[in-house]
Amino acid sequence: MSEIDPQHLRLLEAILFASSSPLSERALAARLPEEADLKALLAELKSIYAERGVNLAQAGGSWVFRTAPDVAAMLTEERTVARKMSRAAVETMAIIAFHQPVTRAEIEEIRGVGLSKGTLDVLFEEGWIRPKGRRRTPGRPVTWGTTDGFLDHFGLESLKDLPGLDELKAAGLLDRRAAIEVYRVTGGLEPAAAAGDDDDAEDLFTADPLDDGDERDAPLDPGAEPPSA
Repeated sequence: MSEIDPQHLRLLEAILFASSSPLSERALAARLPEEADLKALLAELKSIYAERGVNLAQAGGSWVFRTAPDVAAMLTEERTVARKMSRAAVETMAIIAFHQPVTRAEIEEIRGVGLSKGTLDVLFEEGWIRPKGRRRTPGRPVTWGTTDGFLDHFGLESLKDLPGLDELKAAGLLDRRAAIEVYRVTGGLEPAAAAGDDDDAEDLFTADPLDDGDERDAPLDPGAEPPSA
């Protein structure tokens, strides 16, 4: 292991503190001197902050300083949530997280209903999903997967830390509707490796997260052609 340069360590520390969002290793490396050993510096900095009030946390391939879990509760007085995710949006996000890369048509097939307009758009705008390439099938539909921003928002280091399907249902985050149950038995929702990058991208927020009143999903028409994206 190469010797840690104190000045490189201080620079990395400053870069991370100055950022309001997680930074990828590529972005960090671009701001450090060429001779800096980024992985060694990150490991050292994580060790230094392991027992402090803030910790260096990893979210996929990105890094960010976060309040230490054991003191976070003492700093929280109340949390104002202006908008809540609808049931359909939560299910869509869960399907993408557990079965990525997945197309819009595959999401609709798993849920058993069509996606209302705007769901993928809002999840994309939130920074939780991104295009992961295209299927090599007719129409070449766009596939979707999660981002490091999704991992950071939910306090996960990697997709391996996702809760099980039964845990999501117990917490009320997934509806026990037939399509989900059938898919669990026949296919299973398992974390999958990310695919390549590409470009492409329901009002998913309602006053009540379990109220589908503002988002009317239409049952899929067996005779209709599936959407390409």
